[in-house]
Amino acid sequence: MDKRHGGPYDRGSADSYYRRGIQPHYYVGATHNSKRVSEEDMTEQQLQEYRQGYNDNEEAGNYKYY
Repeated sequence: MDKRHGGPYDRGSADSYYRRGIQPHYYVGATHNSKRVSEEDMTEQQLQEYRQGYNDNEEAGNYKYY
C-alpha cells in the first residue's frame, strides 16, 4: 500500500480529516506540487487504497477542528 504523502491512502485520509467527502485522487509526487491524478485515471488498487485511508480516518475519528 502506498502510504506516502500525496499517495492514494494519504489523500483519502486527508479528505476525511478535513471532512471534504469522498473524492478519489492522488498526486504523482508531492501534494499540490506534482500532477494530480483523478478518479477516472486511477487503478482499482489505487481506489481501494484511497478508500482505506478515508475509512481508517473515519474509524479513528481524527478530524480537523476549526
